[in-house]
Amino acid sequence: MNTNQIIVLIAAILLIGFIIWWFFGKHQEAAENANVTKGKQEADVIVNGGYSPSTIVLKKNVPAEVNFDLKDSTACLSHVVFDQLGVNKDLSKKNVTPVKIPTNKPGEYDFTCQMGMFHGKVVVK
Repeated sequence: MNTNQIIVLIAAILLIGFIIWWFFGKHQEAAENANVTKGKQEADVIVNGGYSPSTIVLKKNVPAEVNFDLKDSTACLSHVVFDQLGVNKDLSKKNVTPVKIPTNKPGEYDFTCQMGMFHGKVVVK
């Protein structure tokens, strides 16, 4: 085996390792607690190439709203869909689009873009 073949082999092994880590490794998700003021809780999600933060934590039995601030012109991200809540909101009509979240029972509500490529969740505790 010559030097070029060894370099290509090492590069291939590193690339395979990176791909395995990217798709199967555990990645830290950005999580944020909602701000509670005057008996209401709110959280802001920036929509720019995904959702940031991707996880919102809400308190049980406190009225809640998640505000989606669209910064990305990608067609996929122009809608946010909460299947469990029957919500499909067009984010392109306003700078910030509020979505009311029920907090009467603990649980998780997943949300996605309209094509299901970008994901996030709201956790009620």
